[in-house]
Amino acid sequence: MSVTGVAPARGGSGGSGGGAWRGFAHVSALTRRNLLQIKADPDSLFDILLMPVIYTVLFVYVFGGAVAGSQKEYVQYVMPGLMAMMAVNIAMTAGVGINSDFKTGVMDRLRSLPIHRASVLSAKVVVECGRMAAATAVLLGVAFLLGMEVPGGPLGLLGAVGLTGLFGVALLWVSVLLGLALKSPQAVQGLGMVAVLPLQFGSSVFAPTATMPGWLQAFTDVNPLSNLADGCRALINTGSASTGTVLTAVGWSLGVMLVTVPAAVSLFGRSGR
Repeated sequence: MSVTGVAPARGGSGGSGGGAWRGFAHVSALTRRNLLQIKADPDSLFDILLMPVIYTVLFVYVFGGAVAGSQKEYVQYVMPGLMAMMAVNIAMTAGVGINSDFKTGVMDRLRSLPIHRASVLSAKVVVECGRMAAATAVLLGVAFLLGMEVPGGPLGLLGAVGLTGLFGVALLWVSVLLGLALKSPQAVQGLGMVAVLPLQFGSSVFAPTATMPGWLQAFTDVNPLSNLADGCRALINTGSASTGTVLTAVGWSLGVMLVTVPAAVSLFGRSGR
């Protein structure tokens, strides 16, 4: 076992089945390493435990009366949007972590091992997906305490969580790509904020778009975060997955991953820091 907690691969490809099994073993070992980092630094869990509570309480009680006329009605509207926003915020931290690992030399050590380069990035994504799931669970727990209902039933709620998770995975790969491409954690965080803020506030996450000016409505119509929020609302409130917004959100997610996954893996192999 190496100092990074990853067992080096031993010679030969062993066929496609053996290669697939070794790839899974590498991802598992690296995932364990990332989890041990979190265990050693439990403060890193504050964002997934506290952010959902703070966001929900602030938005519901600050904007609820003005936007929907009552906090109870606004909970029903804003919670699917907050699920989308939480996925975005958690995803943006992945790139900062990847970039920081380059600064400490950990990534150079991992790249010197006889493991598939995609396993390093995949393990990071797996752990961040777990953090995202935990944040979503806390968010929904607070929402139910504030009176959110699920007319679409359990399947509708699970569909909304799954849709958010799929979109979150796509954003994680975007964040990983930024972490590989930029020179410092501060640059990753700064560019992430610049990209995320227009998507969050120029969308239907917090308020209906009908009163927005025409140029902004045109942006919200193509904003993937609007499609995600509206798709989650449709699933939670009606249980229907046949709406265009759900399919559009799935299309955005798959399209983004189709571009960012191979780009990130290639850049990781070529990065010369």
